[in-house]
Amino acid sequence: MASLRREENLNRLREQKIWDVVIIGGGATGLGSAVDAVSRGYKTLLLEAFDFAHGTSSRSTKLIHGGVRYLAQGNFGLVREALHERGVLLRNAPHLVHRREFVVPAYRWFDLPYYGIGLNLYDVMSGSLGLGHSRWISASGVTARMPAIRSKGLRGGIVYTDGQFDDARLAISLARTLADLGGTALNYVKVTGFTRREGRIAEVVARDSETGEEWRVEARSVINAAGVYVDSVRRLDDPEAPSLMRPSQGAHLVIAPSFFPGDSALLVPRTDDGRVLFAIPWHDRVLVGTTDTPVDEVASEPRPMSEEIGYLLGYLDRYLERPPSIGDVLSTFAGLRPLLRGAPGARTAKLSREHAVITSDTGLVTITGGKWTTYRRMAADAVDRAMQVGKLAVTASATATLNLHGWRAPERVGASALAIYGSDAAAVAALCDEHEEWSRPIDHALPYLAGEAIWAARHEAARCVADVLARRTRALFLDARASIAAAPTVAALLARELGRDSAWQAKQTADFEILAGMYLPKT
Repeated sequence: MASLRREENLNRLREQKIWDVVIIGGGATGLGSAVDAVSRGYKTLLLEAFDFAHGTSSRSTKLIHGGVRYLAQGNFGLVREALHERGVLLRNAPHLVHRREFVVPAYRWFDLPYYGIGLNLYDVMSGSLGLGHSRWISASGVTARMPAIRSKGLRGGIVYTDGQFDDARLAISLARTLADLGGTALNYVKVTGFTRREGRIAEVVARDSETGEEWRVEARSVINAAGVYVDSVRRLDDPEAPSLMRPSQGAHLVIAPSFFPGDSALLVPRTDDGRVLFAIPWHDRVLVGTTDTPVDEVASEPRPMSEEIGYLLGYLDRYLERPPSIGDVLSTFAGLRPLLRGAPGARTAKLSREHAVITSDTGLVTITGGKWTTYRRMAADAVDRAMQVGKLAVTASATATLNLHGWRAPERVGASALAIYGSDAAAVAALCDEHEEWSRPIDHALPYLAGEAIWAARHEAARCVADVLARRTRALFLDARASIAAAPTVAALLARELGRDSAWQAKQTADFEILAGMYLPKT
């Protein structure tokens, strides 16, 4: 079984003389680019300064969708492309991407035909990869699907189907796919500069954040897929490079399912500021989001602003019979969107979600913009450009039909807590059964076993407590208080597995408690 064992990957980094493609950034686009490159037969190395999906790629609204809002904006090209990619992902990663029924409640009679026509067009644009037809339902049909919805003035609703996923787990699946295909991926290795020959980038300078070891990695082509950090990487190449990106923050909150029972998700199609808003069942919790707030600084741990949380709670108050208060929120989180910069003063909600590939005079290929749903298309475009820059053998992308690591046919994906591991689920279960301690939950309020932390360290490159509780499992996002309670257990498990001492274990617990405190709303 291919894994992401750190020492094995470090040895490959040391031994390989020249790489065809070096990718900077271990989020959706970087991992997708690495999988695309290695599947074409290129010697591929990915370097991530933090953890895989540490940033935006683990903090999304967990939707694989065309984008109802983009349809309303008339961006039919983006919607059509995203709906196609939704179908590809449902086919290639059915253990992590699945269908979810959404309901648009209508409180005015004319909303029914208005939203009905729009969502019918959404279905038509899906083509052969569609998920079914939207339809009108009565007010009683709405309340049957969403018992918590405010019934006063309810006229009916529209039902449609879209895609939902676990973003960080899909990122890990991509990293495992890269390893399966012979590629090399390393987290906690930071790119610090480039060296040139005859005016072109020839080497990537990188440093291991754990040991301080440095390398000069020779590369035929380099892809900058660093998400919200793409401008920082571009300025390692050219200190005067202008900004490509205008970051925007999207905040979310998580509540218990008792406030919003049922399997259907809520779509509020138009908020007062022209956005859409979702309340979506996710891992036996309900995820509510999102906002679109311009930010000037790129933070490694962005925090929802109090006004953003108030905004989300305010909409729940409008739409739910028994809305939650700030004290009922289990966790809050925010992600930064790497939006392409528009005209001065343009609202971030209006900026394009399309992507762009830019090549510098020195040959650095930068891919920016886009969204999770279209990561595969973005990756193919970036590798196509790297192929030209590096004068690599011309090979077309093959990822449209590439099953991702853990792939399992839908009828074989069970409802157990280990189903997210897909075809690895039996091996994870067997590992948990090796020791009685490993078969116990890490906390009574969380759906994760201690053995999953061992699996994460052995096979998924988890290096610290946050890697396990935020991204290999989703504990921090589901319940920040419970994840704090689980941290000492996870730290002890990792310390034994990784050969760390008691001081490391204590520091990991303390550091995670500080981190998790940032996910607790201020009351």
